[in-house]
Amino acid sequence: MPLSRSLSMTSLSGLLPAWEEDELPVEDLLLFEVAWEVTNKVGGIYTVIQTKAKVTVDEWGENYYMMGPYYEHNYKTQVEDCEPPHPAIRKAMDSLIHNGCQVHFGRWLIEGSPYVILFDIGSAAWNLDRWKGDLWESCHIGLPHQDREANDALLLGSLIAWFFKEVLTDSLGDKPNVVAHFHEWQAGPGLILSRSRKIPLATVFTTHATLLGRYLCAGNADFYNNLGNFDIDKEAGERQIYHRYCLERAAVHCAHVFTTVSQITAVEANHMLHRMPDVVTPNGLNVKKFSAMHEFQNLHSTSKVRIQEFVRGHFYGHLDFNLEKTLFFFIAGRYEFSNKGADIFLESLSRLNYLLRMHRDDVTVVVFFIMPAKTNNFNVESLKGQAVRKQLWDTAHTVKEKFGKKLYDALLKGQIPDMDTILDRDDFTIMKRAIFATQRHGLPPVTTHNMLDDTTDPILANIRRVGLFNSRNDRVKVIFHPEFLSSTSPLLPMDYEDFVRGCNLGVFPSYYEPWGYTPGECTVMGIPSVTTNLSGFGCFMEEHVSDPTAYGIYIVDRRFRSPEESCNQLTQFMFSFCQQSRRQRVIQRNRTERLSDLLDWRYLGRFYISARHMALSRAFPEKYKMESTASLRQTEGFRYPRPYSVPPSPSASIHSTPHHSDDEDEHYDEDEEAERDRVNIKSPFLLDGVPEGKKKQPGEAGN
Repeated sequence: MPLSRSLSMTSLSGLLPAWEEDELPVEDLLLFEVAWEVTNKVGGIYTVIQTKAKVTVDEWGENYYMMGPYYEHNYKTQVEDCEPPHPAIRKAMDSLIHNGCQVHFGRWLIEGSPYVILFDIGSAAWNLDRWKGDLWESCHIGLPHQDREANDALLLGSLIAWFFKEVLTDSLGDKPNVVAHFHEWQAGPGLILSRSRKIPLATVFTTHATLLGRYLCAGNADFYNNLGNFDIDKEAGERQIYHRYCLERAAVHCAHVFTTVSQITAVEANHMLHRMPDVVTPNGLNVKKFSAMHEFQNLHSTSKVRIQEFVRGHFYGHLDFNLEKTLFFFIAGRYEFSNKGADIFLESLSRLNYLLRMHRDDVTVVVFFIMPAKTNNFNVESLKGQAVRKQLWDTAHTVKEKFGKKLYDALLKGQIPDMDTILDRDDFTIMKRAIFATQRHGLPPVTTHNMLDDTTDPILANIRRVGLFNSRNDRVKVIFHPEFLSSTSPLLPMDYEDFVRGCNLGVFPSYYEPWGYTPGECTVMGIPSVTTNLSGFGCFMEEHVSDPTAYGIYIVDRRFRSPEESCNQLTQFMFSFCQQSRRQRVIQRNRTERLSDLLDWRYLGRFYISARHMALSRAFPEKYKMESTASLRQTEGFRYPRPYSVPPSPSASIHSTPHHSDDEDEHYDEDEEAERDRVNIKSPFLLDGVPEGKKKQPGEAGN
């Protein structure tokens, strides 16, 4: 559904507004960014503001400040105390502190080291009833006393509005030179109160996902097919979030500029909040490029070896498949079974298992579900498997040492040792005992932990339904790891980033995903992924890549197809991926990693710049003017073409057999393809990390 009124990256021309000045006079401006997750990790917004900080600091320098709630532990571990560089900031803080409200200032110890202003909402709690009255008087929104989160949001918002009033009555003169950017409904009260009190500042409000949209999708509603049919007030009231919805909607309509993170969320916001976003601001990442292409391939190979070691222990006694021909798929994120697409993923895995068995492929797929759930401890059988693996490793090393010493002595004497006598009876006894220890009477477990509610857990219930029990005949094996990954884990000691690098494919067939950082992180690390056209990331890639599949981005159609058709499409994507040769997977990873340029904040940060420009032009039209639509400048090269080495016919690129020779890729030239892709990013936004000259040809770095 096109968004005629919003600015986005939807076309080849990629129109962006032009301004009378190439750059804003940031030395005469102050930029404040308000979010509940400043130094306070709760969800995905933390990643957005943390990763975006560096490019914003590079643009604004010491005139950029983040604002959020104060939590003592977070402050002590993440923030370095310092004095505010601007006298107006110091004066405003002193005014609040003099009136009994604690305010803390420092540098957030992340990349870019931005200034942060953190408000202790506990110290201001005695004002809650009075500020509830102010909110009611200004916009007739009442907050129930039992909703602590909404009350805390009001406390933070009231403190921020008070702070802005103090800043703008200081020595800045009569120049209204403050831009305030608010994220999500928790920051909404600050925007609402600032506007109702006519504080002269330019405001931007960003919703990363509508509040009611999350609740409706969590309740398995047919959301996108009924966007125009929902009784919004009734639905919010039934879920007891009407007051939160009112805060969100009021903030949206009070802001000079309203933005959201993707086209699909813009459509949702238009129906849920009754305002079309002015700018679509996609989420980015800080991309660190390697000096040579083969470096990230080597990281993939190294991390894959560590995953293989875990698999050896987990499937001890049933390790009758070739690990060199085993592919690792994974899904990760919040445990939202339907929203994250785990339901359609499990059904597709069942069908993939059938196809691999019928085609008698020697490919095995091991699938990891990394979704935190309630557990009480590690599964004993899983821990035992890793212990057995380690014992076998130690036994093999002991025998190898004895074998090597005898072989060495024999060769020194100029003799070829008798292989029948080089190992004695004790050595064979040790090896036989080790082999007997690997016998197991049951199947390898499908989960690594003991679940608190095993019988009703959605993933386990559907694993039972589709019959994926890790039996010997199954070509698809399942491992449910209901805990975030950590390098200190005794079971799978890997950080999330290392784990992702070692996998072959990330699968995220989400039904509700306003953006989706997980496939973005895969792309930056050069790992192909599956997404959908109901996720912001999937829509973004459809708009910017002519043939996403060739670049390792598989987009499942969950918007215009039935669930059955979507499931079949996902199955076909995974089956086609399993049919690729090792060489084809190496080439595809190279292409996937090149797309990381599109996701770099140095490229996507321009849309936040555009939103701030627009807010200033609307708040202070006499000082900041936007040129007419007729004179919009074009920014070229927003779309990656199909790689020239990919056959133009889809049928020609899909093989009926998994057995290929590497000769079919002789026409592939990594350097030439990479150069063609680089020129598709607009010249002023070329990234510094791309080295000059030829890159080395990547080696065969495994699957």
